[in-house]
Amino acid sequence: MTESNSTIEILDVTLRDGEQTNGVSFSWQQKLNITKHLLMDLKANRVEIASARVSPGEFEAVKKIVEWAKLESLHDRIEILGFVDYDKTVEWMKGTGVRVLNLLTKGSLNHLTNQLRKTPSEHFLDIQKTVEFAKASGITVNVYLEDWSNGYLYSRDYVLEYLNVVSKFPVHKFYLADTLGVLSPLEVRTAITDLVKEFPKLWFEFHGHNDYDLAVANCLEAVQAGVRGLHVAVNGLGERAGNSPLEAVITAIHDKTKFKTSIIEKEITNASRLVEIFSGKRISDNRPIVGEDVFTQTAGVHADGDKKGNLYANPILPERFGRARVYALGKLAGKASITENLKQLGMVLSPEIEKKVLERVIELGDQNKTVTKEDLPYIISDITGENLEASFRIESCIVTSGIGVKPRAEVKVNFQGKLYEAKGEGDGGYDAFMHALGKILKELNIQIPKLYDYEVRIPPGGNTNALVETVITWKGEGDTHPIRTIGIDSDQQVAAVKATERLLHILLGNV
Repeated sequence: MTESNSTIEILDVTLRDGEQTNGVSFSWQQKLNITKHLLMDLKANRVEIASARVSPGEFEAVKKIVEWAKLESLHDRIEILGFVDYDKTVEWMKGTGVRVLNLLTKGSLNHLTNQLRKTPSEHFLDIQKTVEFAKASGITVNVYLEDWSNGYLYSRDYVLEYLNVVSKFPVHKFYLADTLGVLSPLEVRTAITDLVKEFPKLWFEFHGHNDYDLAVANCLEAVQAGVRGLHVAVNGLGERAGNSPLEAVITAIHDKTKFKTSIIEKEITNASRLVEIFSGKRISDNRPIVGEDVFTQTAGVHADGDKKGNLYANPILPERFGRARVYALGKLAGKASITENLKQLGMVLSPEIEKKVLERVIELGDQNKTVTKEDLPYIISDITGENLEASFRIESCIVTSGIGVKPRAEVKVNFQGKLYEAKGEGDGGYDAFMHALGKILKELNIQIPKLYDYEVRIPPGGNTNALVETVITWKGEGDTHPIRTIGIDSDQQVAAVKATERLLHILLGNV
């Protein structure tokens, strides 16, 4: 295996195929920001950013991204999906400045005859005309074999004929698409091994979907069978069950094969969070690599084992992805869990107090209460009789917001016995509160971490006077241990204010 073919190229399709996720539509600004991160920080080899001829908005988005890419000499790493329509897609592309076309062609006889209602020779001729027109226009062409998986399973002769004919056209790469996510790992290996043997000079890439939850395994088999590239989407975005998830595919390739990629692992979490925010699609807490809970040890025996030599750690270490191990607090917690969390807070307790803290944590867990690392100072203060709230207290907060009204807030704070007041405006009630509070904190020379995530949990059942739990995650520049604070109230904004006040109590606990 040479250095050149031991590296697998990564085409990220988050902005094109990922946008086919139900309810996801990126603005051009969001597409540009994601593209910048994927190419410059994550180091993906190429990015497929849109489909041609979709809308005027998509045209402008592609144009702006290409303008940026030219300035960074990344022009050839921007790709567009287009269609077998002779000159229409190419003319559209020429208007945007993009110059890599991923041509959508039929990879199965079923799709060809029943959707296009054409013969193979007719389709091949149409492809040839489009490809040659694109080449004459200075555009590089790759081809998708749409529904290739079913094509190979049920019309292998057609697939072989397709490759024999189309490989004679000026086509750069061939994308083998498991469009409906029907293949098993064994079927992937068998099919691709066959095609690589039949066409050793062609550049094949695998485009998987996750309908059987086999996309990661299929990608591993594809690289072992000889593909030169893989198509992935951040957080597995995509139609139906989604595309091959970038985060798990990359980690599995790096750990479970001899192949490598250009992807910077430490940027995977940042890419996940960026796409999560812009797409509006929250990922599950237990999603591999990027989920909130995947580096959390819950059982006390696991924390104890980690303390004695990482006995419960696997090769997927959180530090690889810019994260840190978390030890959950609840009824399953043990002494080691408490010790590790206190260590992260920079606190050391006597064995007697630590034992009492553990007993209280287990008691709260039995009551089905959420206990976080940031709750420990409160538990300690309650046990020892200290009052963490004495140094900083929000005396009052009045928020005005509504339809046609600019949100405003008036905040009164008691800090070390002295009152401070401020007013602020914002894009929402909580934003206005934070602007007002920010003025006071600036006067007091107090800095707080940036708001990283904001989540509202409302009990089901339609009870409008039910308590609302607002969970806010705060993270400073370079922090690997974000702070999570929780506020509970029947009013959502008040719950958020309480969560913010708790942050100040934690930061100023020793004042």
